[in-house]
Amino acid sequence: MTIYNFCAGPAMLPTAVMRKAQQEFCDYQGLGVSVMELSHRSPEYMAVAEKAEQDLRELMAIPDNYAVLFLHGGARGQFSAIPLNLLGQGKALYLESGQWSVAAATEAEKYGDIERVDLRCESRTLDLSRIPADTSEYAYVHYCPNETVDGVAMFDVPEVAAPLVADLSSCILGRDLDVSQFALLYAGAQKNIGPAGLTLVIVRRDLLGNADSRCPAILDYQLAANHDSMYNTPPTFAWYLAGEVFQWLKHQGGVAAMAEVNRRKADKLYGFIDASDFYRNAVAPSHRSEMNVTFQLHDAQLDKRFLAEAEAAGLKALKGHRMVGGMRASIYNAMPEAGVDALVQFMDHFARTYG
Repeated sequence: MTIYNFCAGPAMLPTAVMRKAQQEFCDYQGLGVSVMELSHRSPEYMAVAEKAEQDLRELMAIPDNYAVLFLHGGARGQFSAIPLNLLGQGKALYLESGQWSVAAATEAEKYGDIERVDLRCESRTLDLSRIPADTSEYAYVHYCPNETVDGVAMFDVPEVAAPLVADLSSCILGRDLDVSQFALLYAGAQKNIGPAGLTLVIVRRDLLGNADSRCPAILDYQLAANHDSMYNTPPTFAWYLAGEVFQWLKHQGGVAAMAEVNRRKADKLYGFIDASDFYRNAVAPSHRSEMNVTFQLHDAQLDKRFLAEAEAAGLKALKGHRMVGGMRASIYNAMPEAGVDALVQFMDHFARTYG
């Protein structure tokens, strides 16, 4: 039986990447040791790190005036690092579209003057008209394009005068974007890049060197850039696996090709839900996530049975977040289209059996 893991994170990795890592686990390139046992400053590991950055720059068309940092601490660590590096004595604007953007704003309030704008509506859509017309007074504007808990996405880049910061943890490399529209992009790796423990930060170089005096050295972007992300020993194995995922993405045709597959997977699943009287999705179609599809059964008393039978059918981790309930199918880049097909077939069978 084929197993499909729909976990929101840590999420599934491409099978080809896992198999290659398995082959190299104890003996990396004939060295007789695992890549995780190599010194991060050895020529062999430096080649891994440099190749990963080069491939990421190619995949995302990252301009030369941006530093690419491979860091610790997850996206939550960046909730603190961003204001400590960018806020200064000014104020920042946080656009709230779901649980993660709210969490980012709450953490940032510890470090300075933060204003918050709630874009959420009762109809599970986002009211972008609430974004202030003039944002020139802010040190930066922060938002989260894809909210994993709520299954809500913002596909249009906000037009703001201030430097724009985006949490791409659950949608990075899922569709093309113009890096030059942003001052800073960041992403925890465990959803669409690799294993937990690694965080990517892509930051415009002119914003480096402005860290608050309270900023811990490990969160200082300038220090990280000066030391090629090795001021502290980096999460070497996670970095290696991320590099393997970047190569896998290039073999799939790059981000544009992956975006086509992602849209097809999402359309197939949402289309089935919308055509069914047994399932429903409460998010407005214009703001439905392509990465995290949330849905509910018409009778919540069937939830436990649905999850148990899905697990038995090889469809894992479909339980929705505790704050939202229902179900959630995370269909990141590594989820093959066959996985979505299997889920739709199971959902159809379940509805016919219990509907």
